[in-house]
Amino acid sequence: MSLGCDQAGSIRIPSSFCGVYGLKPTHGLVPYTGILGMDNTLDYVGPITANVADNALLLEVLAGPDGLDGRQRNPRVQRYTDAIGKDIAALRIGVLKEGFGQAGSEADVDECVRKAASRLAELGAAVQEVSVPLHPHGVAVWSGVISDGLRDTLHMNGQAGNAETVYSQSIHRAMNGWEKHLGQFPANAQLFVLLGQYLEQYRGRYYGKARNLVRRLRRAYDTALEQHDLLLMPTTVQKAMRNPATQAELSPDQMMYGAFNTLLNTCQFDVTGHPAMSIPCGMRADLPVGMMLVGRYFEESLIYRAAHAFEQSGDWRKW
Repeated sequence: MSLGCDQAGSIRIPSSFCGVYGLKPTHGLVPYTGILGMDNTLDYVGPITANVADNALLLEVLAGPDGLDGRQRNPRVQRYTDAIGKDIAALRIGVLKEGFGQAGSEADVDECVRKAASRLAELGAAVQEVSVPLHPHGVAVWSGVISDGLRDTLHMNGQAGNAETVYSQSIHRAMNGWEKHLGQFPANAQLFVLLGQYLEQYRGRYYGKARNLVRRLRRAYDTALEQHDLLLMPTTVQKAMRNPATQAELSPDQMMYGAFNTLLNTCQFDVTGHPAMSIPCGMRADLPVGMMLVGRYFEESLIYRAAHAFEQSGDWRKW
């Protein structure tokens, strides 16, 4: 068992690439206390495990208020292990049309995830396609939030402001002088720091516009989830890429493609707060493919119910 932190997909993306199970919980379900964040509205910590039962067990231990984290507002906690072993008869799953066939999508990834959706139908779920036209635009909405949010957090040495929360003085001390170490930041983080500096001239205008659009994006998913218990799509639209020995091996275009093409289906649910889990569903070109299930707020048990039924239906490495 391990933990991951997720502001764009960093629980689900490595889980997809490595063939393991990673859950980003509902926003505020698991306390983020003591962890360096980017923006209070899109900071998450969640379990990464080798199987579904362990994932549910670890979330059961982690979930609930700690009395310190201002991100938490009356989280609804369940016994997630109770979902293990239940059938998925009559569970309604919507295959998100816009999650497939994107500009960076790999055809074999789309094919593998659609095949996994068919397998869920064979297990008794009611599976049908659903459309959320705003989904591709969610990447731009997320970008508007994280750019200004990360800049403001860094300006306070890692302390995200405007929250009734406990502020870690040790993080503040450790982050002091971060500007002198920008060269050690990953390329994507450097880009967002640069973008945040550029946006500073607008004094939060685009952050405000993005936050307002989050409401519209959230409503679009909630509307789809009124008719479906879960939404299904590829976690990452591509398989894992070779990790270069040095950044010098990659052109700037290749580096940015690798950093951002992976989050085309994941980052939206960081700003909307919906729970989402990556589940290994097959191998293509000797690399794992991840299927993502997205649920309603605080209904992680439904995700575990479907994920466990899928896991127990056979060896995903042979599909």
